[in-house]
Amino acid sequence: MYRKDQHALVTHSHTYKRHRPEQTLLYQLVERHYPEFQKQLSQKGKSLPLHVVKEFEEFLRCGRLEHGFLRVVCDDCKHEKLLAFSCKRRGFCPSCGARRMAESAKLLVEDVLHGYPVRQWVLSLPIPLRLLLARYPKHLSKIMQIIHRAISCDIVHRAGYLKKQANTGAVTYIQRFGSALNLNIHFHMLFLEGVITQECGQSKFKCVKAPNHNDMETLVNVISHRIATYLEKAGLVQRDMDNTFLDLPMDDEDSLLPLQAASVNYRIAVGPDTGKKVFALQTLPAKDEQHYGQLAQINGFSLHAGVFADSHQTDKLERLCRYISRPALSEQRLSLTDSGKVRYQLKTPYQDGTTHVFFTPLDFIGKLAALVPVPRLNLTRFYGVFAPNAKVRAEVTASQRGKNSPRLAEHLKDSDKPYHARSMSWAQRLKRVFNIDITVCEACEKTNVKIITCITDPAVIHKILAHLDKQTLLEAKNDSLMPPLRAPPATASFSDYIIQRDFDFGA
Repeated sequence: MYRKDQHALVTHSHTYKRHRPEQTLLYQLVERHYPEFQKQLSQKGKSLPLHVVKEFEEFLRCGRLEHGFLRVVCDDCKHEKLLAFSCKRRGFCPSCGARRMAESAKLLVEDVLHGYPVRQWVLSLPIPLRLLLARYPKHLSKIMQIIHRAISCDIVHRAGYLKKQANTGAVTYIQRFGSALNLNIHFHMLFLEGVITQECGQSKFKCVKAPNHNDMETLVNVISHRIATYLEKAGLVQRDMDNTFLDLPMDDEDSLLPLQAASVNYRIAVGPDTGKKVFALQTLPAKDEQHYGQLAQINGFSLHAGVFADSHQTDKLERLCRYISRPALSEQRLSLTDSGKVRYQLKTPYQDGTTHVFFTPLDFIGKLAALVPVPRLNLTRFYGVFAPNAKVRAEVTASQRGKNSPRLAEHLKDSDKPYHARSMSWAQRLKRVFNIDITVCEACEKTNVKIITCITDPAVIHKILAHLDKQTLLEAKNDSLMPPLRAPPATASFSDYIIQRDFDFGA
């Protein structure tokens, strides 16, 4: 979507057809096998947590006109469209995840990171810790503070300052998934490649050199020891003279822990082959790990910092932001084998040459359930100068939000109400992310389009959709009675109702 010819994007408006989730393989798999998956759990006296059940139920309603829609009408020519509701969930819905990815990347590039060089730091955890943080997400904040403090101190020291003299900033995304739909909690961190200092009452930015391999080995060693110390103090890690092990209760009434444990270990969670390794297809030769960029590893911790975007590389920065905020599942890489198994292609092959993984349909549903985050868990965090309470946040960001913000001062001058940053409207989001100006009518090209009503009554929904289906069948029948055309018509004639069934607002 994002191209080098940005002027073409600005001047040319795009239109596209409404997304039809019921025609996708993912929707069909969930619709057919999720009830059977629940039935098997209930026979064992178990059930999924309420937030996971809601994730599946809302996904099956996402983008379906049968569950409600908005009516959008042009006041000039009365051209009408329907907009189906979205689930807006964060688990595995590709449609909602893609829109969230595009919007987040656009906001980060233009409002937060604009004008600064940025380096991506990726920290992967040992497999036991992935399961631990999935089970106890409340410890994520403390562990992320440990990670950020270690990396930011390293950047400040490499810049030649003390921690009290300078600061840096970072945006961190918590990714809960791996390329093979496995539960893999890891962190993608976009750190400023430099520090912010205060000189003569003004903020100044100073760049630093890229970290070398020794710096990264020292960092990953410090991070691993500090995380282990914290987990031991929290009582989640028990040590004896020979080894260290996690203290996790395995008797889980809601059955989510066994699903998460199987997912994080690449194991089959349900069916007769429970506990066995997920079948994988290796079609490429193994890679040499020693030549894999800037990478440091110790005791299962892996730290990578080989991707850098300079201040003028806006295109590269937006691609990087989209990458770290991408949805968990890609429908383009999902398929079925002749035997009925679910085949999922890896985004990038593993080092051992693995390119595909295979699941039974029920095990695939279990993998999706393990990826659903708990409610009210913020997966995007801002640190340092970008933190919500940072004193210089309004000064160093393009959006000027935060303490001592000029926008805040102007608001308080004219109003007694507290200042709240407004989120983008639906029309603004479509224009900003997809370059679709929904306020412009397709038929008359006038800017007088508005939402007139929200339809949620099942009886009214059924009546409208039945009328649309009847009119569609009638026009198809009339077309079949006409003699074949010898040449294509000059203009295509469509009913407004047919167009509205095919129009896609991003739903």
